[in-house]
Amino acid sequence: MHPIEHLRYVARATGADPSLVAREAAGALQDMARLEPAGLVPACRRLIERHLTSGPMWWVSARVLGADDQSAAARAAAAELDSDRTDRLLAAELPDNATVVVLGWPDIAGAALRRRGDIECLVVDAGGEGGPLVRRLTDAGNECSLVPEAGIGPATAVSELVLVEAMVAGPSGVLAVPGSFAAAAVAAQCEVPAWAVAGVGRVLPGPLWDALLARLDATDSEPWDRPAELVPASLVTRVIGPDGPLPTEEGLAHATCPVAPELLRPAG
Repeated sequence: MHPIEHLRYVARATGADPSLVAREAAGALQDMARLEPAGLVPACRRLIERHLTSGPMWWVSARVLGADDQSAAARAAAAELDSDRTDRLLAAELPDNATVVVLGWPDIAGAALRRRGDIECLVVDAGGEGGPLVRRLTDAGNECSLVPEAGIGPATAVSELVLVEAMVAGPSGVLAVPGSFAAAAVAAQCEVPAWAVAGVGRVLPGPLWDALLARLDATDSEPWDRPAELVPASLVTRVIGPDGPLPTEEGLAHATCPVAPELLRPAG
């Protein structure tokens, strides 16, 4: 497949694991860096435009645009995404036999819970994705309950831990599925810890994070209609990422991509 066609395919992808889509993008950008390097900047900008709240897409683009050897950078980024061990580290950190709230179908947190099998999972049906996750977790031996979105507060109040999976994160907080802000706020009120789960590529440096938030605020949609909402850093008690558990401030500043100036403004 020609790199441009490959990138168009990636740009149109919806509903898949952001890390998987970003790996596809890295492969396409690797080919483009070899064959049509002049097209990298507009290609990365368009990918960001189509996947605005995907941390891995921003991360891959910044890694490629900020490198001297852009093809090698794309290859290395894909390898890092492939070797992400956040789910294993999270599984090791979960308290034994705990009652845990998750929202929707978080790819990393869901994989960690499947590894354990001893966790009582309260799965909030955010976006209508909770039911399939409940079935997967039940098959893995977990005790699960499907919680309607209206039950976020009570479910959080009786839990021992809330897991908020970051689509993307930065110094001021985490963008996560709708309902995450409410769950984290109730958790703070009830003194229940709320962990942000931020795998490879999910944490951006401040300038890229600020550019993302500004672009999200500039969209025509109302805040309650957006696919992601901001959970302030003050509501997060810990960040679990590919380097293990970190204090909130450190974890949300633990970006591993450069600030690519080309990504600070939208595609023209």
